[in-house]
Amino acid sequence: MSEIEMVQRPLPEQRYGAELAQLREEDAGLARPPGWQLTPRSVLAFVLGDEGRGIAPKFVGSRRFVERCVVALATQRGLMLIGEPGTAKSYLSELLAAGISGDSTLTIQGSAGTTEDTIKYSWNYALLLAEGATERSLVAAPLYLGMEKGQIVRFEEITRCPLEIQDTLLSVLSERAMVIPEFSGSKRMLLAQAGFNVIATANTRDRGVNEMSAALKRRFNFETVQPIPDWEAEKRLIERETAGLLAAAGIPLRLSGDITSLLVATFQALRTGRTAGGRTVERVSTVMSTAEAVAVGYAAGVHAYYYDDEQAVRPAHLVQSLLGSALKDSDGDRAILGRYFEEVVKRERDGLWPAYYAGYVEMERDG
Repeated sequence: MSEIEMVQRPLPEQRYGAELAQLREEDAGLARPPGWQLTPRSVLAFVLGDEGRGIAPKFVGSRRFVERCVVALATQRGLMLIGEPGTAKSYLSELLAAGISGDSTLTIQGSAGTTEDTIKYSWNYALLLAEGATERSLVAAPLYLGMEKGQIVRFEEITRCPLEIQDTLLSVLSERAMVIPEFSGSKRMLLAQAGFNVIATANTRDRGVNEMSAALKRRFNFETVQPIPDWEAEKRLIERETAGLLAAAGIPLRLSGDITSLLVATFQALRTGRTAGGRTVERVSTVMSTAEAVAVGYAAGVHAYYYDDEQAVRPAHLVQSLLGSALKDSDGDRAILGRYFEEVVKRERDGLWPAYYAGYVEMERDG
């Protein structure tokens, strides 16, 4: 097993290294924004896939939406990706960073404990005392490295940070420069190299926690990442992602098309409040995202393989994994889920629906 296969979640530049190398070779000699490894067309192909060039699709979204994201980064405006939790904002930012810079690791994780040091730079205090403020004693953080190398910096969950920490980005995004007061002369000012930019993400459910300042908002293009509305697109994505996770775990099971259809039907109904047949149902307070659906499918495969010695994932495995996904935020969600099974699932007589309901009844009986 290779080193990458041993990694639980390879970086996009590792997992799709061959595709990036192919696209760089095809882009040789073509015009591109300064500091970019790929042309904007190839960045788009890397994210959305291009069957003619043998590039696999990685993100489900409209072409125009992804084009706007790429253009924002090419025009030296920051890109702010907002949306519900689980809509693949972080994954999209990783893919864009990998396609543009070949490196998605320059990441700042926003939280109440994020400090200016973890964003810009800090000091090795032993060297600072011995040598003073030198390049050797400076410990570069992601923003410093991104400016120095001309690469994309990812700022995850920016609205989880206090306002004064968020505003650390103001002068950098305006002047494309960072002042280092401890240095003197030309070293006092770090100038951003071509290719540098910032992709930030924020959950709509965090609105009001630490609202961004108007000044900082002006320095970003805002794009909303929507849940996947298309049934078949979501089904294909769940099948592909769960297959990859199960294969990486050494589990020789895959979700069948019928099992995946049950999963998508449940998630879309509880997410949107409407079944595929047009019946109105209650929505749960938990965000029933595609990422959560993938987690449910993966857990169902793990359970089937290790506990039941099954050769296939059954509806009962879905039910068991679904309970942990849907019942997080509110005690009332269990009642809503119960009504969904009693009023929708119980009435379906085709395919695997009766077994799906039977699995729910068994789960409720056994606790």
